[in-house]
Amino acid sequence: MKKLFLSVAVLLIMSVGLTSCIDKEKKNNKGMKQAKETTSTTNEGNSKSDKDWKLVWSDEFEGESLDTNNWNRQVVKAGRFNEEWQRYTNNEENAYIEDGKLVLKAIHESDKHGLNQYTSARLNTAKKQSWKYGKIAARIKLPEGEGIWPAFWMLGSNIDENGGDTPWPQCGEIDILELYGTNDDGVVEANLHYADASDSHAQMGAKPFKLKQGKFADAFHSFELEWDENEVVWFVDGEQYASIEISDDQFSEVHREYFLLLNLAVGGTWAGRPDETTKFPQHMYVDWVRVYQKD
Repeated sequence: MKKLFLSVAVLLIMSVGLTSCIDKEKKNNKGMKQAKETTSTTNEGNSKSDKDWKLVWSDEFEGESLDTNNWNRQVVKAGRFNEEWQRYTNNEENAYIEDGKLVLKAIHESDKHGLNQYTSARLNTAKKQSWKYGKIAARIKLPEGEGIWPAFWMLGSNIDENGGDTPWPQCGEIDILELYGTNDDGVVEANLHYADASDSHAQMGAKPFKLKQGKFADAFHSFELEWDENEVVWFVDGEQYASIEISDDQFSEVHREYFLLLNLAVGGTWAGRPDETTKFPQHMYVDWVRVYQKD
């Protein structure tokens, strides 16, 4: 009987020890998972990791179609802007949701390269979503090739092009990213346009960010803008690469509400022209777009 009691006691002690080890392992695994998640979100850029910013709006593109409460499909004839060769349509084949991502698609409609031989998409949030100051961020996989010109940018909400009363550049323009495939598929540029004291076009001047290796078409990257009453700062994957102070009176148009734009241009004054090396269709994939502001 004494031996039986001892055996049962030993088994109980072993059982408690084993349970303790399992619980400890679960806690460790949970901690490892949390650490991995934190690292992952941090690598996507400041937009998820900076606790000073509060998410005020986002589009995660999780629906079956483009959310028209957020976005307009802008219809523009070929050549209207910058001598670009594409025409922007409101067709779903040029902008659609697929696998939880927004896709902007540039289509070559013929075997010729020239004006009005392509269709593409230009989306904006005019009259639907606009902000004054904040962190504007998006996770995007860009297209590539000669004559390809994708952009993620902002215009002053008062621009006459979208129902306002102010022409460009007096409305202001902030380019979060532009990529000129003709120049380098591994480089994006930031810029800011405004009207100076003489009411003439002025700009910060393009500031480039170059990948250490590869192209922006190889993978998704986060593109971010931090904007307050004193300055505008640009980031790629959390790395700052450009900034400008905007406290001077000549930057008055940068202190108003702006709306967002996403577009995929083909050709143009600044982008060069597509040729036989440019593959079509071209795709610009957007995982999410988010806007943060401070309390």
